[in-house]
Amino acid sequence: MPNSFRDLRVWQKGFELLMKLYEIKFPPEEKYGLRSDTIRSGNSIIANIAESHGRFYFADKVRVLLIARGEVEEVRSHLSVTKGRNFISQAEFDYFDTEYRGLGAGINAYINDLENQAKTNKEKG
Repeated sequence: MPNSFRDLRVWQKGFELLMKLYEIKFPPEEKYGLRSDTIRSGNSIIANIAESHGRFYFADKVRVLLIARGEVEEVRSHLSVTKGRNFISQAEFDYFDTEYRGLGAGINAYINDLENQAKTNKEKG
């Protein structure tokens, strides 16, 4: 198990994508609307991954990661609206959509790994 949540590849990927979300040029009127919602959802992903790392019980870890997985879908939805409003290009949308789908798959793999660890620990104990 990594010493820090910052060592987790899924956290690192989520952080990288969040930094790129900050680079999207939203119009000023979206400062407290779509921009804020998109950034908050992106930040929630990595915050929940970090929180999961700090939880003791496997079930708690998985529960929080399921929330992070839901936030991935929320970001993808916000990005669809962002593209629909022409705040990003099709190429930017495709990049983010592909990367966030990959992040969701990474979170799923992490959940599966934790569930396998829990099963192994239960069989040993």
